[in-house]
Amino acid sequence: MNKQSLLITATDTDAGKTVLTSALVAYWYQYHNPATLGLMKLMQTGVGDRELYQQLFQLPPDITTPLVFDTPVAPPVAAQQEGRTIDLGRIWQHLNQLQQAKEFVLIEALGGLGSPVTAELTVADLAGEWRLQAILVVPVKLGAIGQTVAHVALARQAKIPLKGIVFNCTSLVSNEQLSQWIPLDLIESLTHVPVLGIIPYLSDPKDRKKLAQVAAQLDLERLWGSQIVKSISAP
Repeated sequence: MNKQSLLITATDTDAGKTVLTSALVAYWYQYHNPATLGLMKLMQTGVGDRELYQQLFQLPPDITTPLVFDTPVAPPVAAQQEGRTIDLGRIWQHLNQLQQAKEFVLIEALGGLGSPVTAELTVADLAGEWRLQAILVVPVKLGAIGQTVAHVALARQAKIPLKGIVFNCTSLVSNEQLSQWIPLDLIESLTHVPVLGIIPYLSDPKDRKKLAQVAAQLDLERLWGSQIVKSISAP
């Protein structure tokens, strides 16, 4: 297991992986040397995150995403439609190069833990085989408790070390809804996984200053370790 890498995964598409990843990158860029952080997305179908990261952080798209398909569907479906294959070896090599060159590497997954990467493997399978530590992002909505419990169970089945859970408000919610939909004590009791924080609804998810502030409210020591956080936070 590479302890200096972290997979950002989720319960589903549009759960908040990109928001959390962007927030963590914005925080690192604000308080630490940007050149020491590696960022990649396992693969992309259609237009999306690599274009956003290029805009937000001036990162070359070929650096952040080693494998891209034009068709915005599940990777094995996109590959079949485009007459291509999914080269996991290329992705693994790219990840290893980042791990060797960077102090820490953030890896954004695709879809949810159960989403297919190939015709034989899901995101959970790949994360388990590659021994990646992970954070589970869950959207704040009715049913979030069950989704969280089910995906934590899937992570355990795949032997993925979960460092914590982050809840993301995909729309405006009241305090009453928060307490009813994601009772944190109950969720931690059911899953035995710490909740690292809640990302509020962001009207402008491209505001780097706000993204960094959001990350600062999370339990960053569990994500990065006390030594890295102290180094980042030092003036």
